[in-house]
Amino acid sequence: MAVRSGRSQAGEKQAKADGGFLSDVSDLWQLVVAYFKQETIEPIKGLQRFVGFGLAGSLAVGLGGVLLILGLLRLLQTETGDAFDGNFSFVPYVITLVAAGAGAGLAIKAGMTDRRKS
Repeated sequence: MAVRSGRSQAGEKQAKADGGFLSDVSDLWQLVVAYFKQETIEPIKGLQRFVGFGLAGSLAVGLGGVLLILGLLRLLQTETGDAFDGNFSFVPYVITLVAAGAGAGLAIKAGMTDRRKS
């Protein structure tokens, strides 16, 4: 029994030197926090550039669409001569509205198509 008690005392000294259970819990917590950061926060940081370019592109396309529609309206109002004067002055607005609706419909249809081809 003397040998056993010597080993258990040596084991207790070893555990106290290593920090024991509390050290293991602390190491485990640090490991979990590092894993959480690696698997969640770092990928989100990597998406910032992707999302930024996506937002900038969508704003540019939206502004371009608005300018195209305004250009069409201006074209119909000025370059058609007397065709849309008087009682027909609303027609360029109707044509522009239909063109804008068609463009929006095409954009929605393109966004809803299934890109996975089986």
